[in-house]
Amino acid sequence: MSNLFSSLKNAYRLFKHVDFQKLEELSKKVDLPKVVDSFSHLDETQLSGLMKMLGSPSKKRELPPIEGDFYHLGDEALKDEDRALQLKVRAFLEKEVKPIVNQYWLKAEFPFELIPKIAELNICGLTYTGYGCPGRSNLMEGMLAMEMARVDTSISTFFGVQSGLAMGSIYLLGSEAQKQEWLPSMQQFKTIGAFGLTEPEVGSGAAGGLTTTAKRTGNTWVLNGQKKWIGNATFSDVTIIWARDLDDNQVKGFLVRKGAKGFAVEKIQDKMALRIVQNGLITLTNCEVNEEDRLQEANSFKDTAKVLRMTRAGVAWQAVGCARGAYESALAYTRTRKQFGKPIASYQLIQNHLVEMLSNLTAMQTLCFRLSQLQDQGILTDEHASLAKVFCSMRTRDVVSRAREVMGGNGILLEYDVARFVADAEAIYSYEGTKEINSLIVGRAITGFSAFV
Repeated sequence: MSNLFSSLKNAYRLFKHVDFQKLEELSKKVDLPKVVDSFSHLDETQLSGLMKMLGSPSKKRELPPIEGDFYHLGDEALKDEDRALQLKVRAFLEKEVKPIVNQYWLKAEFPFELIPKIAELNICGLTYTGYGCPGRSNLMEGMLAMEMARVDTSISTFFGVQSGLAMGSIYLLGSEAQKQEWLPSMQQFKTIGAFGLTEPEVGSGAAGGLTTTAKRTGNTWVLNGQKKWIGNATFSDVTIIWARDLDDNQVKGFLVRKGAKGFAVEKIQDKMALRIVQNGLITLTNCEVNEEDRLQEANSFKDTAKVLRMTRAGVAWQAVGCARGAYESALAYTRTRKQFGKPIASYQLIQNHLVEMLSNLTAMQTLCFRLSQLQDQGILTDEHASLAKVFCSMRTRDVVSRAREVMGGNGILLEYDVARFVADAEAIYSYEGTKEINSLIVGRAITGFSAFV
């Protein structure tokens, strides 16, 4: 009698959530009395394990948070005030940028309504001292570059051109008068800047092969040539133009104001990446610039390289953000997408892809953290920045590729975001120095031999 009672008790515990109609249908397929008898021989531990395996319908599975900072580097390295700023920027991006970014990316247009809202964050020129700039750490700047690229690389690029390349050129190489004139208004986004170095026929060879020329006549410089891929150029108020001085053959920088005679910009169309960024083809035809608008401390390409060294670290952080956005989007997708009756995140092959992605992402994050520390210590070198650019841009390619793979066909749809990250990763791979050029910079440092042509 006790065995029968125990059997019935265990059977009730197992089948109490099954309605009688289903139980009747089940009885046609299995020998229920035999099943009940088998349960009578299970002890409490075995029965508990069986119930756990079958799953309790009354208890919802608790999933871990989706977090791309697996080693909690942000929590450990940032001061409380910096962490608060990071989270403030993240909340802004989630609320203001993420809902509209795909539609602007598809149309290849820029959301100008975001500019005053970004200005309110007070993060432009973050690491500069004076001129209304916050004077924060390079680590903080890198983290914010990552946060922006985590939602959209185009917005991060727009910000990097304004805060890094354009403002950085003036901050590092301008006269005091130039800094006073431009930096405060640029910090508040009242003035938009652009940075014109790359040319239609000159990208990697900019150090010694610029074809844009500058000729001084009295107190005026006359510029001729073209610049290509210049971000923000279609709407910038001031554009930094780098040109080769015909008299001494050295590269010099010029502040070309909006509306300058002989300065024309054509928007580059049909891009597959960074479609929100408004890249321009600039044509300079006897464009006159006063001597007072020449960057007074820019006398050779070595000075130009100072700006590139600083911003190249930011591009490495952008790569981290792009990879993180793809990883987190893919992880969220795999936890809700079901195949064969289960979330695809529960399958071994998908988990392997996710772990490979997280491994690359975590390695990139730790490298960039150290890079920013070197920058804050004032010992960052060209090769330090170049190694980070090489590694992070390569690994980002791998992360976004795996993110697209785990999402199957949906991975190529804009609505799931990963397709945009896949495309934008290709631009990150090339700008601020290709993988090959940055590799040669590092190679020269470690071997003592220059392999440049």
